[in-house]
Formats: sequence, structure tokens, C-alpha cells
Amino acid sequence: MRRCSRTACAAEAVATLTFDYADSMAVLGPLAFAPEPHGYDLCRRHAERTSAPVGWQVVRHVSLGEVGFKA
Repeated sequence: MRRCSRTACAAEAVATLTFDYADSMAVLGPLAFAPEPHGYDLCRRHAERTSAPVGWQVVRHVSLGEVGFKA
């Protein structure tokens, strides 16, 4: 089990957040198979509350049948 990357959060991670700086995009998808060095594993609560800086967009990828977080 991997833990949420957010400070002081010990919840189980269900999603991975990565950034595409060239396109000003934050990409949130199902938990990566292995920890990514430039990704952030997030619990359900933090995945649902994720937002992007002004001018950026958040792309949320959800697998069919995925229940880890809301689209």
C-alpha cells in the first residue's frame, strides 16, 4: 500500500498526479503501477480536491469501473 504524498496525510493513495508544464496541464489518473519520481500519489480526498494554478487545466482520467475518485 502506498500513502498519500500530501504532508501529514497517512491515507492510502488511489490516484497519481503529474504535471505537463509545456501545456500548463495537471493530469490526475488512477494510481500508477509503480511510484513515479515526478508524480504525486494522492488519497481519494486529496484527488477530489485537486485544483490547478490560474491558467492551467486539470485533466482527470478514470478507468472504466474505477471507484478510486470522482471524475
